[in-house]
Amino acid sequence: MSKSFRRIDNPRLLAFEVLAQVLLEGAYSNLILPKVLSESALDSNDRAFATELVYGTLRMQGRHDHFIASASDRVLEKIDLKTLIVLRMGTHQLKQLRVPSHAAIYESVELAKKVVGKSTASFVNAILRKIDSLDFEQLAKNHGTYARLSIEFSHPEWIISSYLDSLKSRDEVIQLLGANNIAAKPTLIAWPGRASVQELLESGAMPIEGSFVAASLDGNPGDVAAVRQRRAGVQDLGSQIVVEKFYDTFKPNLRWLDLCAGPGGKAAYLSALLNRDGGEFLANEISAERAKLVSQVLHHGEVRVGDGRCMPAELGKFDRIILDAPCTGIGALRRRPEVRWRRSLEDLRSLTHLQSELLNSAVTLLVPGGVIAYVTCSSHQAETKFQIRSFLKRHSNFSRIAVKDERADIDGDLQLWPHRDGTDAMFLSLLKNEGTNR
Repeated sequence: MSKSFRRIDNPRLLAFEVLAQVLLEGAYSNLILPKVLSESALDSNDRAFATELVYGTLRMQGRHDHFIASASDRVLEKIDLKTLIVLRMGTHQLKQLRVPSHAAIYESVELAKKVVGKSTASFVNAILRKIDSLDFEQLAKNHGTYARLSIEFSHPEWIISSYLDSLKSRDEVIQLLGANNIAAKPTLIAWPGRASVQELLESGAMPIEGSFVAASLDGNPGDVAAVRQRRAGVQDLGSQIVVEKFYDTFKPNLRWLDLCAGPGGKAAYLSALLNRDGGEFLANEISAERAKLVSQVLHHGEVRVGDGRCMPAELGKFDRIILDAPCTGIGALRRRPEVRWRRSLEDLRSLTHLQSELLNSAVTLLVPGGVIAYVTCSSHQAETKFQIRSFLKRHSNFSRIAVKDERADIDGDLQLWPHRDGTDAMFLSLLKNEGTNR
């Protein structure tokens, strides 16, 4: 990070700088914000306020933009992005937080003077005063179901449509949209053989029912000694669950492969389990930078850099392969709110093609009787059920193994949901090579 945040003692200015990096430079909010806060001069209350400004402004961006468009004579595309960021932050304070109107407008105008200039500050002042007088019903009248939900819950319509396709219930979709707009607390994992849940609890975390390795933290994971020492990590419970369900297929002395391992959370958990129970492990990652992250958390086995679609024959065959496939990531909107605005149907099409290629590659690397765990952080059926259906048509020698979980569907696949399970929307399908093509 090129910019220093050590002297920033204004939470709005810090939030603006983070949002500018996310929206102008493509940074991820959940990665950059903790680093920026650690370098700042903010106290705990101001850190909490800056955190809500960053995540909340990104999360509700679609709704805020409707307010701004209604109050402005300029179309959004004609508003300078830095000015738009200030307007979104001001709208968030006016419409989502308990900030008095006069304070929200005054502080936004002062921020605009610092970051975009005095001449633009008067424009910000005028727009926010108009927004303060608007209400949601004025904004949402005469809109159809998808459009109204899109405005109210600040999700693109294509994502809402996919939820309705999967859940078949408008009421449950509304529950899911609401869950996506509630920030997820960090979930910690005590790597088996390196740390214990009890140690996490003694550091201030809270237990998670049904898990022997996970704990929930209402605070900064960097304050936990086991996390700093890389004996524990931060990993959504959904990611932990899919690893555990895959590991239910464990047998001694097998060769295990993580085909797309970066940034390394699932590889870390798998390698820790194999270090305890025995088995060979290889983590493959196409990005050298992400491969370094994997190597920092790997407890057992090796890391290589390469394209999972063209693995060299000399690596041999594997008994177990996990493919945590590149995907839209719309299952993690609680933690990465900007993803909902970055992804599109065009991305979906290219990603499903890549997923198919990686699945085909995994087939060539698997021994007869071996198992592929296909995982995505998505609930879109093009990346989940339809992808598996297509795979089984292409590879008739494969069949599903039912995931051992009461939440598994009629096919034996597991789809987790934020509103049902308190996790990211992770998907898991277990695919077994039965031998010769049928």
